[in-house]
Amino acid sequence: MKRLSPQKIALALAAPVAAAVVSILVSSIAVLASNKSPVLAYKTMWEFGTQGGSLMEAFNQATPYYIAAIAIAVTFRAGLFNIGVEGQLRLGALFSAYIGAMFTLPPVLHVLAVFIVAMTIGGLWASIAAYLKVKRGVNEVISTIMLNSLAVGMTSFLFSKYFAVITEGSNNLSTKELPETAWFPDLVPLLTKLGMPEVQGGSVNGMLLIAIALGFIFWFVVNRTRFGFELRASGANPIAARVSGVNSKKMTVVALVISGAIAGLSGLPAVLGETHAYNMGFRSGIGFSAIAVALLGRNSAGGMAFSALLFGFLEVSSRSLELIDIAPETYVIMQGSILLSSVIAYEVVRRFKLTLQSKELAKVVSA
Repeated sequence: MKRLSPQKIALALAAPVAAAVVSILVSSIAVLASNKSPVLAYKTMWEFGTQGGSLMEAFNQATPYYIAAIAIAVTFRAGLFNIGVEGQLRLGALFSAYIGAMFTLPPVLHVLAVFIVAMTIGGLWASIAAYLKVKRGVNEVISTIMLNSLAVGMTSFLFSKYFAVITEGSNNLSTKELPETAWFPDLVPLLTKLGMPEVQGGSVNGMLLIAIALGFIFWFVVNRTRFGFELRASGANPIAARVSGVNSKKMTVVALVISGAIAGLSGLPAVLGETHAYNMGFRSGIGFSAIAVALLGRNSAGGMAFSALLFGFLEVSSRSLELIDIAPETYVIMQGSILLSSVIAYEVVRRFKLTLQSKELAKVVSA
């Protein structure tokens, strides 16, 4: 077993510790600008956020973030950048809600059918960027950004003109409600049977189990399969991968399509577990926040789970800031400072490691 030296342990801890210190300082400055005490703000957020109902809500907020972050991480590992997750998940959610309400199947099969629709729509939309990348050399960042705008416009048009059910006396447009056979069950009854104290009005979206399963699958495929190796090799050095027999163009297409399919699932926690339809209140910005989750989590299954929960916790606990006359949007500054300081800290540590390795190599050569 390889022994860890104090220097390696220090370098491993340097980045997260430095990022935490910097983000706390930046967030404290934002709170001070409101003429409030940062200590009071953090204490209020902690007390509110660690309550049973708040923790459940934090998990619910983190679930779509984590699924969408996995979709982004798939392309990151292939040396690509899928910024189009927001559009892919919106289209997937709309079509899965609309088509899923057209028929009734046994419970498990109905949910599976909705999954297939969402993944198919998301994958097909991402395949447009894949085709443009492979056949026309269009950078996927540019194409997915443009496809995002197109997807949001298409979603709004199709929803308002064709998919929404107009209820007399109501301005809240919504698709037809999904049959109960397509509802994803709440996990609270199961957790209560396992010994967790019951929280009045609390709920845990059943899609959390799907997110956990996707995390394990992502970790296993990327780190323990040949496909995962080829994906990482294609991302690390496409030319070397091509020489060794890896079809980099094929990997580009596969990575983007898989990413789009997973992105399609990230809109389902709301559709299957909360509203049971696609409506005007559908949560926006999941795909963009997931980029931050993936970057902060270093594209690893465990790291993204932690960052998704962190973002979910901040989003929920920040609601308590209104109680002490601090704008709840302060959590956006907290998120941004955490992400920015983490990216900078990890990059500084990476370069420092390379410098140390170069010095050690120079000593060996000169010896």
